[in-house]
Amino acid sequence: MSDVLNEMRVLLPSQSVNEAVARRVVTAFAMQTDPTACELADIKTAVSEAVTNSIVHGYRGTKGNIEIIMRILEGDIFYIRVKDRGCGIKDVKKAMEPLYTTASEEERAGLGFAVMESFMDSVSVRSTVGKGTCVTMKKRILSRSLVRAGAAEDERH
Repeated sequence: MSDVLNEMRVLLPSQSVNEAVARRVVTAFAMQTDPTACELADIKTAVSEAVTNSIVHGYRGTKGNIEIIMRILEGDIFYIRVKDRGCGIKDVKKAMEPLYTTASEEERAGLGFAVMESFMDSVSVRSTVGKGTCVTMKKRILSRSLVRAGAAEDERH
């Protein structure tokens, strides 16, 4: 694993209003990586989907906490882990299929994991029924890599 350059942990109650709080906190922490607007939007969208999944599917109308861990890793990697202690997912592979949802009565599209995968470089989901779900996502901040590469090039000249 890459060295951790900085880390932050946040614990939020599983209330729908906290999805926006999660987005803002992650955005503020991610800003130190100097992401482009596109990179930042990707991260915010993926976090929004992960937190919403915990609220809607993980806790299913009950209350609990959602833990978000953010890390800036060596190699310009932004790491996010969203964890709940909700009902868990019986079949993770099935749940990650586009359009699959366990909340069809709520008119859910079943695209949360597909959205996360499309915006992040890697998405990993671990879940145990009755114990909860952990979604780990990583995104390389390419703009940061390019800036550092440009600075190294300038030093050579």
